[in-house]
Amino acid sequence: MKYAPRKVYIKESSGYVELSYKDFCRRRQTDQSYMDKLFIPVQGCLLEVMQEQYADFYKEKERWRYLKKLDTNHSLLSLEGFTDSEGNVLDFIIDETVDVVETVVRAVMVDRLKVALPLLSDGEQALIQAIFFEELSEREVGLRLGMTQSVVNKRKAKILAKLRTIIEN
Repeated sequence: MKYAPRKVYIKESSGYVELSYKDFCRRRQTDQSYMDKLFIPVQGCLLEVMQEQYADFYKEKERWRYLKKLDTNHSLLSLEGFTDSEGNVLDFIIDETVDVVETVVRAVMVDRLKVALPLLSDGEQALIQAIFFEELSEREVGLRLGMTQSVVNKRKAKILAKLRTIIEN
């Protein structure tokens, strides 16, 4: 054994009994039945387990060793390497579907639009509100405001041109 565990837990009829590693070694030398017991390491201690649990534990351990060897051979990175000192996952993988420049430009334009909208008249604001924020059709807006769809379309075009001028200056 490479290390001396802090404690050893032996399964008895009433549950587990906690022993120091020295006590365990003494009992093992005097009682031959201790030689047949199976243990797995758990948080610096040894825990007696049944045959199936022992086999499962070492089967899983061997699988992880094999996968790590494959990762090393194929120069793969483990996601465990992308954590900070506290174990929080760090986001190092670039999402190529997001255009950062476009996102920044859009944010700047939204800020400029927020400044420009209050400069419009109440009627112009109401039309923009209905079309772009309430998502009404030009026909629905026309019915609401008592005008035809073509008049709403022309007003919308003029208002958008006015907003464009305000934003660009």
